[in-house]
Amino acid sequence: MSKPLYQLKAEFFKTLGHPARIRVLELLSGREHAVAEMVRQVGVEPANLSQQLAVLRRAGLVTTRKEGGTVYYSLTSPHVAELLDVARRILSAVLSGQVELLEDLRTAGQPVPRGG
Repeated sequence: MSKPLYQLKAEFFKTLGHPARIRVLELLSGREHAVAEMVRQVGVEPANLSQQLAVLRRAGLVTTRKEGGTVYYSLTSPHVAELLDVARRILSAVLSGQVELLEDLRTAGQPVPRGG
């Protein structure tokens, strides 16, 4: 028996639910990267990066190619980069709406809650 589509989507988004994985996908949206490059740019320990890359490989989001002793990662589909771009646009709109609400509260003389 196959899983319902909504459950598969939930599992897909769960795979994206780690900051290091998102950062890796963002980097790979521009071009392929060697693991050593990503360690510096993602800002995690090599062992942790390897774990995150393994999760992304199992999910079918990234692929590898080996050249000598260097492993290069790339996206399996340009749709992954499109998804990240859509997420950025959604977040920008949400945050913009929050800024507008904050300004409305300030101009109305309401106390503005501090982060927390």
